[in-house]
Amino acid sequence: MQTTFTPDQLRDSGTARANEILRTCVHCGFCTATCPTYQVLGDELDSPRGRIYLIKDMLENERVPDEKTVGHIDKCLSCLACMTTCPSGVHYMHLVDHAREYIENTYKRPLSDRVLRWTLAKILPYPMRFRVALLGAKIGRPFARFMPDARLRAMLEMAPKTIPPVSRNDDPQTFPAQDKKMRVALMTGCAQKALNTDINDATIRLLTRLGAEVVVAAGQGCCGALTHHMGKTAESHGTAAKNIRAWKAEMDNGGLDAIVINTSGCGTTVKDYGHMFRDTDLAEDAKAVAAIAMDVSEVLMKLDLPENGAPDVTVAYHAACSLQHGQQIKTFPKDLLRRAGFKVAEPADSHLCCGSAGTYNLMQPEISKQLKARKVQTLEAVKPDIIAAGNIGCMMQIGGATDVPIVHTVELLDWATGGPKPPALTAPGKRAPEVPILR
Repeated sequence: MQTTFTPDQLRDSGTARANEILRTCVHCGFCTATCPTYQVLGDELDSPRGRIYLIKDMLENERVPDEKTVGHIDKCLSCLACMTTCPSGVHYMHLVDHAREYIENTYKRPLSDRVLRWTLAKILPYPMRFRVALLGAKIGRPFARFMPDARLRAMLEMAPKTIPPVSRNDDPQTFPAQDKKMRVALMTGCAQKALNTDINDATIRLLTRLGAEVVVAAGQGCCGALTHHMGKTAESHGTAAKNIRAWKAEMDNGGLDAIVINTSGCGTTVKDYGHMFRDTDLAEDAKAVAAIAMDVSEVLMKLDLPENGAPDVTVAYHAACSLQHGQQIKTFPKDLLRRAGFKVAEPADSHLCCGSAGTYNLMQPEISKQLKARKVQTLEAVKPDIIAAGNIGCMMQIGGATDVPIVHTVELLDWATGGPKPPALTAPGKRAPEVPILR
């Protein structure tokens, strides 16, 4: 794609990066075939190629975006399926994130949008605030159908029936390993600490059992993804910087073989810290942290996960977009589940997003519901006993729409290697498998 940015414009590193990305696009349109919003809406401007044209026009002309342009960019899930499909290597993630920052700095949204986005940015990245909000939403959930705004209804409906107790495993501390093989830092996250504490608990048990000393570093928290994808750069960089400093301190004091991330949406962001902080005094530390950031499945592939028997339990594996497209990790979770003895089934159209996408299900609830219905239909079609996923957002999105229990992949691996049965498999209203795991 030909661009006409001026030398003055290209002095800005964000614009320069956008120019590089735009120039790699060859208008082929392959991205439209795998774009969930294009499949649902059928509008070229709601495809990656269409959004690229809008972004190019907006940035080149330094134009204050109009409502139409903002609407089409807002409808992007950032699922990054287009990056997997693109034959030219267009780095759409960096482009759309820069566009969102530009919109945040130049466009005045309607008051209701500003209030919603401010509320989400001030609550979701903070576990205790999120817990309080969930309690309020739980109380208000019976009245959701009376809410005039679909986004408010979605916020109330998102509240889980039970809010888990705080896990003390999320506090700064070190968990010694059995037969130590490596030392890793676990990112405990933010929303996950409020929505599902079983995931971090299972991760710690499994890693220490397999030989990894696990450190929960003081000062780490939200990865910054939620605010980063809203274009709120100052807020996202503020929380991300705390992580960089916390993990770099552990790297310098005892060393780290990996930073383990069990929420794939966070993993995509942490692995991009080098780019996010390229123009700051944390540039080198950010690159060092990003270089050892790994999804938990990557770390488990380095450890000796024991082979298990073959119980008659079928697991439908849901591939989170941030894992398969954002991090290009496609086979590790399935390989690990099979090694642990599970029968793994893959649904049709596994490349398509479930519609969660961070805060997307709250800000674009109608499109999100359509994508959720598609995803649940394809997962249930393989008649699984359990659904496994590697991202808390996907688990919340899918779990509320099916009676098949959904658990994190690491919970199943922990169970198969000596850990407790995942609590989700005995939750009321869920159809748990009758066949026990054999060890």
